[in-house]
Amino acid sequence: MPTPSYDFRNRTAVVTGAGGGMGEAITLALAKAGAAVTAIDVKACPDSLKAAGAAVQYAQGDLRDAGFVEKAIRAAYDRHGRLDYLANVAGVLWFGRDKSLLETELSVWDEVMEINLKSMVLTSRAATPLLRKTGGGAMVHVSTIQWMRGDPQPQDAYQASKAAVCAMSRSLAMQLAADGIRSNSICPGPTLTPLQARWNTEQIRGQVADYVPLKRIGTADDMANAALFLLSDGASYITGIDLVVDGGLLLRV
Repeated sequence: MPTPSYDFRNRTAVVTGAGGGMGEAITLALAKAGAAVTAIDVKACPDSLKAAGAAVQYAQGDLRDAGFVEKAIRAAYDRHGRLDYLANVAGVLWFGRDKSLLETELSVWDEVMEINLKSMVLTSRAATPLLRKTGGGAMVHVSTIQWMRGDPQPQDAYQASKAAVCAMSRSLAMQLAADGIRSNSICPGPTLTPLQARWNTEQIRGQVADYVPLKRIGTADDMANAALFLLSDGASYITGIDLVVDGGLLLRV
């Protein structure tokens, strides 16, 4: 499958959730396209990002910590004298713990909201003044199609937090348009990443793929392609959208 070509030379980006899955793929795609990327995650730096060399700087820490977030994003700006892009990818999906709101432990609810939503708030607050100093830029925030539909086995904290990500993205799009800062969200459908460890056999993966109209499960690279388009100058007239990347799954709703 051909990969779209982008030129992000002389641009800088911050990507959260870069320790695996979609965040790792977006970081690598940006670096390959010439961007200088600051990758952030609570997990240790994956080997793939170490191999990217000077193109990727890794900051390990908790995105719920406002002081850490401010320091990491400011360092990205100071290192290059500009900040062009923010990709909010960090998030958790806790099967077995995050259930219906009628039975989920409220401590779990609060923690999911902190990781999935508050981290976006903190990064956006830290990045916006630096994007303004640069003269504009773009943000992309990873949500999910799950907030658009019900589920017989719900993860309500996850679903609510990701709906709020889209709401906040649209609000930022309106607030920051005059500054030349765009904000969009991506809503992935079934995607094979570490979050979906439950799809642990070929039979299960085959069943999931068969339900998708395009007859395959999405990949982290599919989401990276969508993210790079929304960040790129090719999307310069696009802001405030929720881009569904689901192989047509919502056509079944």
